Amino acid sequence: MAAEGGAPELRLDEAGEGGRVLHLGGRLTLAQVTTLRARLGEVPGGADLAVDLAQVEALDTAGAWALARLAARIEAAGHGVTWQGADADHAALLETVTQSMPDAGPAEAGRVRLRDLLERLGRTSVEGVKFLMELLAMLGLFTDRLLRLLLRPRDFRLTSLVHHCHEVGVKAVPIVALMAFLIGVVLAFQGSAQLRQFGAEVFVVDLIAISILRELGILLTAIIVAGRTASAFTAAIGSMKMREEVDAMRTLGLDPAQVLFVPRILALLVMLPILGLIANVAGLFGGALMSWIELGISPAMFQTRLVEGTAVNHVLVGMSKAPVFALIIGVVGCHAGMKVEGNAESLGRMTSNAVVTAIFAVIVADAAFSVFYAQIGV
Repeated sequence: MAAEGGAPELRLDEAGEGGRVLHLGGRLTLAQVTTLRARLGEVPGGADLAVDLAQVEALDTAGAWALARLAARIEAAGHGVTWQGADADHAALLETVTQSMPDAGPAEAGRVRLRDLLERLGRTSVEGVKFLMELLAMLGLFTDRLLRLLLRPRDFRLTSLVHHCHEVGVKAVPIVALMAFLIGVVLAFQGSAQLRQFGAEVFVVDLIAISILRELGILLTAIIVAGRTASAFTAAIGSMKMREEVDAMRTLGLDPAQVLFVPRILALLVMLPILGLIANVAGLFGGALMSWIELGISPAMFQTRLVEGTAVNHVLVGMSKAPVFALIIGVVGCHAGMKVEGNAESLGRMTSNAVVTAIFAVIVADAAFSVFYAQIGV
């Protein structure tokens, strides 16, 4: 008999030969699923089990789910479960829920073998080489379209170039200048604290000038531009690809590379050196201000020491990196935009990847420049 209120009834009988029969009755529905699950959890799983459903008054998906979990637990212990006495509707529902149950989960990870590590390393290496080849292909595509525009200047989109110069350059001036100013302040403050111990405070000017003009000015500018511009390129081109605007361009006879890539990358090539110069000036100004406050080095003395002790080579070394950094940022951003698929999740993922990849590539390129100039003695 069912318990009062239609609550599930459960009785386990031993059937001999190691088998057991579980008699169920009452209502096995969502209202009773908590009680049903708890009571089924008390059924031991050490032998085969036959489940008698002849006395079940009602069975819904929740009840069938609880029974399916019981069956999965018994089978996981190496025993079998059979269903008895169920009417056609209950049997069909139970079969559907059982087939729809998710897998128990991945098997426990075994011992990691050397072959697995080598396979993983090989796959990662192949993917990395493939990604580099795609970036080189994007760079070649940009170069090809730029040469075509040089041969046919009337096809050049000057309005688009000016717009992107404003977006990637003019709007970035405040954050770049502020960043460089604070870097100059920090260099002067930390340098003065160390050089004061040796009575060489005046050399803080050389420290600031060489650090900013040769490395930090253009490097940190490129990192900031990579963060704001690579993501902007990816989001803009990726959104157009999601809305099938890129396909519409091809249908209208427009070349997406010429319309989308060339103005953006060319704007970076024009504006990044200018932003680098602004960062250098702001950094030197911040260093001069902190040197005046902390060490008493007047602006006139700072300027004299800067002119006499800093070679023009440091400025040229720093500025020579700007076009390369601009190409890296632009190519990575446009490539990531074209890799966006038709959903928002892909757009967000590729935007994040573009920022990380662009910043990492800029830092690697700066390290390569440093090694190269050190080898040739510049």
